[in-house]
Amino acid sequence: MKFLDQVKIYIKAGDGGSGSPSFRREKFIEFGGPDGGDGGKGGSVILISERNLNTLIDFRYQQHFKAKRGEDGRGKNQTGRGGENLYLKVPVGTQVYEEDNKTLIYDFKRENEEYVAAIGGKGGFGNTKFKSSTNRAPKRFTKGKIGEEFWIWLQLKTIADIGIIGLPNAGKSSLLASVTSAKPKIANYKFTTLNPNLGVAQYDDKEITLADIPGLIENAHSGVGLGIKFFKTY
Repeated sequence: MKFLDQVKIYIKAGDGGSGSPSFRREKFIEFGGPDGGDGGKGGSVILISERNLNTLIDFRYQQHFKAKRGEDGRGKNQTGRGGENLYLKVPVGTQVYEEDNKTLIYDFKRENEEYVAAIGGKGGFGNTKFKSSTNRAPKRFTKGKIGEEFWIWLQLKTIADIGIIGLPNAGKSSLLASVTSAKPKIANYKFTTLNPNLGVAQYDDKEITLADIPGLIENAHSGVGLGIKFFKTY
């Protein structure tokens, strides 16, 4: 299993539907009056934490996510259908940052936590809302509000329960392959593992996630070898 611990994604909540300027028109009814319904609310973009996920790999090939728009209002005082919310699953341990990748917005610490990352726009008012004793036939209606949209960063704080570390070509990948069903690349040369590999092992009726960490050598902290870019401190 490959892992991705940092991604930048664009999220767009749905716009609200516009209100309707409809008037009641029926045979033998001369003054039908306004009957325009309100627009539906746009869908929101909601992040939800999932314990069975260990990586952000699902966001590797798709970075744009948009919730559904609310439907416009209709005659006969029919309110438009609200847009469906868009749910994006992220691993427990994911942190959400603003576009600057420095300002923390939310930190997922438990399973099934929900965070509304972008709120859908409110629906507009139909002309029925503007009827009054002095204005019996209003033509006025309002359009729906624009849904929120942002670029955000997702960073994975924890990727494994156990990290296998050591010098290059010390057998870390072989150990991972022997205790889990992972199939990391194994070869007789240094730095075979360029990115951490994940595997899941069963122990005492529990699942434990192991990470095969790329080889660490002297002065790796200053960029020697593969460096320590794959390490993070929190």
